[in-house]
Amino acid sequence: MSANQDQEIESYVHARESAVRSYSRAFPTVFTSAKGAFLHDEAGRTYIDFLAGAGALNFGHNHDVLKAALVKYVEDDGLTHGLDLHTAAKETFLRTFTQQILEPRGLDHHVQFTGPTGANAVEAALKVARRATGRTGVLAFMGGYHGHSLGSLAVTANRDHRAAAGIDLPGATFVPFPGGEVDSLAYLRMLLDDTHSGVALPAAIIVETVQAEGGVNVAPVEWLRDLRRLCSQRDIVLIVDEIQTGVGRTGPYFSFERAGIIPDVVTVSKSISGFGLPMALTLLRPELDVWQPGEHTGTFRGNQLAFVTATAAIDLFATEEIEDRVAAHSALISTWLQRLDPRLGHRGIGAMWGVDTAASDPTGTLARDVARRCFNDGLVIERTGRNDTVLKILPPLTISELILDEGLDILHAAVRSCLA
Repeated sequence: MSANQDQEIESYVHARESAVRSYSRAFPTVFTSAKGAFLHDEAGRTYIDFLAGAGALNFGHNHDVLKAALVKYVEDDGLTHGLDLHTAAKETFLRTFTQQILEPRGLDHHVQFTGPTGANAVEAALKVARRATGRTGVLAFMGGYHGHSLGSLAVTANRDHRAAAGIDLPGATFVPFPGGEVDSLAYLRMLLDDTHSGVALPAAIIVETVQAEGGVNVAPVEWLRDLRRLCSQRDIVLIVDEIQTGVGRTGPYFSFERAGIIPDVVTVSKSISGFGLPMALTLLRPELDVWQPGEHTGTFRGNQLAFVTATAAIDLFATEEIEDRVAAHSALISTWLQRLDPRLGHRGIGAMWGVDTAASDPTGTLARDVARRCFNDGLVIERTGRNDTVLKILPPLTISELILDEGLDILHAAVRSCLA
């Protein structure tokens, strides 16, 4: 797309769309169609997608199986809106999710259909933990991200995001995530067991097993197990946020499976529908399901179209051997990362990896330049972490190894060019 066309688009949206827009600033073109791991714009250009709807498109764009299920449901005049009424689409999803996902993993959790965003699933998780325990405080982690509604923002660490609330965000105490100079579990134990720490026993601890927006920070397996034991010993509700890490992103259906733990509450959204349709779940241990009817509600908590594609996506997880494919992708990406300039760091798991430019440029300018060069060369990749210094590799899980390799080559060339 020419510079004049870019300016024309930006001028138009500047006049009409809110200044809050962000992704369109990083990727200034008009996208018209998408398929699999590819995006196409109105100028006829094709881009490899390493953004995947910020993790909402684990099965890629317009997967034929999911699209066929959705089209048939609409053609048959299936309900398109159902609140929390009993519907055939919801029942089918619930049975499939229970039989193929929950029961094989030893999860007896109740399934709460919240409003359609991940933030709403987090809101429900925090509220029910407080209601069930009678306590109010929550412990969250530095670098954590859980959403932008006031409750979820209170447990989100990013200062800029928090400042946008315009009010104080009480109720959360932040502690270090593993990987830094502080022994985070020792700090947690001291905070909870010292009667003079100034912190009351919390209702819950909320954690991402991989901090996606925080810079692709991976919690060690033993640390997760110790955190589970710590919560169990002190009757603290352990909430695991699987909104970006779930539905196979790290390999298993849930990212906490690698640690062999069972959280008390799990939040799921983004790729649960498989098709990019809004849908969110809060999974609760039965004894925590203390809601009264209608205490947490929402007009769009029953997205019937998402139920249809989500049911088909559960089958796809098995038939497309997603866990094995992610393992292969992980090995390919990990090997490729060894070729990077030693001035850059890298870390990740499954199909979520980060290239960290902070050691070379802590301001984020280098990462921004690399991302721009990638876009110009046909790769969509976003930045994340502190000062946006981390380039996040987040392709669809269904991407072929050939296309994955091609996208990584574009990234490698961009890194070399910008470092030079």
